[in-house]
Amino acid sequence: MAVNKNHKIAIIGGGPGGLMLGLLLQNAGYQFTIFEKGEPTINSERGGSLDIHEESGQVALKEAGILEEFKKLARYDGEDTKIVGKDGTVYYEETAEGEGGRPEIDRGELCDLIRTHIDSSHIQYGYKFKSLEQFKNGQVEITFNENEKQIFDFVMGVDGAFSKVRPYLTSTDIEYTGISMIEINIDDVKNKYPDLAAYNKNGKMMALDQNQALLAQLNGDGRIKVYASYRMDYDKLDDYKKLSPSELKQQLLRDFHDWDASLLQYIESMNDDILFRRIYKLPISLTWESNGSISLMGDAAHVMSPFAGEGVNAALYDAYLFVEALKQKDTLYPAIQYYEQEMYKHSRESAQGSQDNLERMFSQNAAEKLVELFK
Repeated sequence: MAVNKNHKIAIIGGGPGGLMLGLLLQNAGYQFTIFEKGEPTINSERGGSLDIHEESGQVALKEAGILEEFKKLARYDGEDTKIVGKDGTVYYEETAEGEGGRPEIDRGELCDLIRTHIDSSHIQYGYKFKSLEQFKNGQVEITFNENEKQIFDFVMGVDGAFSKVRPYLTSTDIEYTGISMIEINIDDVKNKYPDLAAYNKNGKMMALDQNQALLAQLNGDGRIKVYASYRMDYDKLDDYKKLSPSELKQQLLRDFHDWDASLLQYIESMNDDILFRRIYKLPISLTWESNGSISLMGDAAHVMSPFAGEGVNAALYDAYLFVEALKQKDTLYPAIQYYEQEMYKHSRESAQGSQDNLERMFSQNAAEKLVELFK
């Protein structure tokens, strides 16, 4: 019993979730095309380090047959963790030993790992989704770029927090969490800033104080990404965007002026590679009426704050759940319904954990509260 493998499936979005869905569909013998608005080099631009969880993301990797390759690339020492107060007090420190359950890998490297196993004829780059139309027979016509149209039996929107597919299923939109981040980078830390490298170690450092945080993570390319994070009004981040790199550096030093010198060195060592991020979420209980031809995965379905490391893991696991549904049901509509119910249950738990951590990390005595969670 399985859904007819002659159905043509369109995947909108070629990030980790979309690529994983493609690989699992390929392994199961389904027809599919991944449409990615970026160019083939986009994976090199996908930054940040991800911890891939044993109970979710790694389940999909195993099903796809690439778990052992992943383990060879993953940084198990990336599970090093330090939790610090603004005065420099270290409340928690753990050094990774052996193979833990949440090893780190850079986002672009994960995408490349999955993509290399997908027949290149199934991935179309430079295709920007414009609109879709669902016909009475259930088929869906997608319009791309300069009005190029293609017809499919099913469309999966894996196009992120600002999904263009989501409005065809629900009028619910993302909302600002009240947290904004300024992402700064420190290159070649071990050679250029050995004291900072020793302080940060091989994983993550989280310095917390109520309405502010410095969250740092060593990446596979030797850089440390630091997220200067704030509770702030939506428009306030625009003031930071107007500053030159040198002006921004001075502003950050003023913002964190009463923090310990060991923490200020993250700002003092920053380069000019800067990104500005508002953190969004969808309602934790979001559902929609099942549509026989369209559904959502990953951030398109359940964007959540990054404070539990669940986002990409949920996307990978969604891909696993969807292909399992195709295997277990004999027609498409029941498979979609089954997938969505399973996805809702799993993502609801992840999103709640992410929201709980947000409240914990941006509250009084945040460092001590987060330590209780780790213990």
